[in-house]
Amino acid sequence: MQRAIKLLVYTVLTAVFLTSCGNGTSLQSYFVDHQEAKNFMTQDLPLSMVEIDKSKFTEAQTEAYNSVNRLNFLGYKASETDAETFKKEVEQVKTILSDSKYNDLMEFSDKGNKIYVKYIGTDEEADEVVIFGSAKDMGFGIVRILGDDMNPEKMVTLMEALQHANVEEGQIEDILNFFKE
Repeated sequence: MQRAIKLLVYTVLTAVFLTSCGNGTSLQSYFVDHQEAKNFMTQDLPLSMVEIDKSKFTEAQTEAYNSVNRLNFLGYKASETDAETFKKEVEQVKTILSDSKYNDLMEFSDKGNKIYVKYIGTDEEADEVVIFGSAKDMGFGIVRILGDDMNPEKMVTLMEALQHANVEEGQIEDILNFFKE
């Protein structure tokens, strides 16, 4: 379970360095509507809040990193008693992200945990990058990554580098504790 928590958090952090919708609901309004709802947590993180050793970044990774300004995180903590609510919320997020304005960037899974990376914009410049990951036993997390001149292709190379980065857990303690409790 500790590995699953770390995987979800690292995925969210990866989203930090990358950085809305269907049926009348945008991703932004979903964030606002759920920021104080039961089992939800929100956090706005400036990029400067997370320290990463960038000395081994390629030029493309450095450019991608520097294009990110901030991220907005929304997490939902699953519980055995709210399985139907969890399912409903995941479906609502998936419906929002199925809007044609979202372009697929990448999708992967690890031990049943699905991660979707999408963006709004063109192949050369993304206005927003969105990372959505879920795990039935933990919940889900959504990260909206906002910045200037974000290149989706370069963001993918940055994500790959960050998957192997050593992130100080103290920097993401609130998010880790939310999923552990």
